[in-house]
Order: sequence, then C-alpha cells, then structure tokens
Amino acid sequence: MDLNNSYKSSVFSFIFSNPDILRELYCALENVTLPKDTPVVINTLNEVMFMDRINDISFEIAGKLVVLIEHQSTVNPNMALRLLIYAARIYEKITDAKKIYSEIKMKIPRPEFFVLYNGEAPFPDVKTEKLSDMFENTEGLNLPEKAALELVVKTFNINEGKNEAIIRKCKTLAHYSALIAKEREFGKEGYNRREAVKKAVYYCRNHDIMREFLEKNASEVMNMLMTEWNWDDAKQVWQEEAHEKGLQQGREEEREKVLSLLRQGLSLEEIEKRLQ
Repeated sequence: MDLNNSYKSSVFSFIFSNPDILRELYCALENVTLPKDTPVVINTLNEVMFMDRINDISFEIAGKLVVLIEHQSTVNPNMALRLLIYAARIYEKITDAKKIYSEIKMKIPRPEFFVLYNGEAPFPDVKTEKLSDMFENTEGLNLPEKAALELVVKTFNINEGKNEAIIRKCKTLAHYSALIAKEREFGKEGYNRREAVKKAVYYCRNHDIMREFLEKNASEVMNMLMTEWNWDDAKQVWQEEAHEKGLQQGREEEREKVLSLLRQGLSLEEIEKRLQ
C-alpha cells in the first residue's frame, strides 16, 4: 500500500484551510472574540512529514500569534515534541534569517498549540500536556528545578457530545464532528468502508451539514476518508509487527542469557534467580 503517493491532505485540513474558519475555530478554542477583519495567514508546512503525513494546520493571526493545530484519531503522548519540531520550522519560514544575527532584538509571534482528538478510545474533554513531561528524570544531578525549554499543548476531544461549548461556537467543527460520527455509525451498522463513507457524506449533504462544501467536494472528501482509514489500518499493522518483533527479540535475548549462564556452570536454580 503506497500511502505516500495517495495521501495529499486530510479531510480535517482540507475543510479548515480557510482563514475565516480558522479565526472562528481559534476563538472557540480559546473562548475569545476577534473582529471578523482580523487577518489570518495560513503557513502550514506542507513539506513536513511524519511517517509520510504532512502536519495539519498552522497560521498567523494579525502577525502577533502563530497557532499550530494538529488533528488526531489516535491517542499520541508525543504531540508536544512533534509540535516543537513543527514550531521551529514555522519560525524558520516566517522570520528573516539575516535578522537573527542582528544586534537588534527581533519580535516574533507568540505560539499556541492545540490538538483536536476524535478517536474512539476514551479520552477526557480537555487534557493539557507539557514537553517537560517527556524529559528524562534528572534527580540526583543537582540541576535547576525549572527546565530551560517548555511547550504546552491543549488537547480537546471533539467527538459528538464532547466540549459542546466549543462546538457551539464553531459551526464548521460541529459539522466535521457530525460527519465523522455518521461515518462510524454506518460502519457499525454493517456497511463496508466505502459504503459507510459514501452514506455519511450523502447524509450530511442532505441534512444541511456542510451542504455547500460537500456539493463541491464530495468525491475528494470520500477519497480522503478512505485514505485515512487505510492509513489507520497500516499503522495498526506496523504497531502489531513492532510488538511481535520486540517479543521475538526479547525471547532470543533471554535464550542467549540462559545459554551463557549454563556455560558458566550455574545450576538451573541459580539461573532462575539471576533471571528474576
């Protein structure tokens, strides 16, 4: 399965690649109000890849904020590190490299980081994670208590019935959540994947859920949803293979260790104690 060739964008990034919608989404996530004429400039890094997938959305608001939003259908505890890498590339893209070496201090947009989760595994309405949560334990090294680098990311559960206050403030997010919910509903009713996707798109279009958008882009959305499903399958296979390889490697290492101890003349009882 050559996902690199078939994967162009996610439905999420396709739907939300609109400055007005992104402004509305940001206001909903942060519970703030911005004038409708507040400029939004999209600067998503289309060349950034993680396992053949581009990062989702990044944009500037009035040149004062740079916002990175990632969409996840699986729980990923490493998002803070991924977003750190994305942020570095974003600043590289939006700043003048020559000015970095100037004697005059530069002003840069303040970063904000969000993850929108709509997977099926249980997840709280909101979860805040920090890059420092991933740092190695430095206890005993007599280091400063506060790390020199930090990044804070908020993850919001956007499944239907979750974070309703946010959903109410962003109509597009509500409609996207409804589309994914219908897709899953039809899948659980026994339809195959292609039929479930097709029925979900038609249902939403006929019930005034992203009607105009789906009338123009129904085939693209269906192809993207199918590709995303295939991607999730591939990830699961890779994870299972990695787990099995890990178990196999562990068994081989255990076997070699036992043989080594036997060569040293240890009894089975002594070997058992060593391996505990």
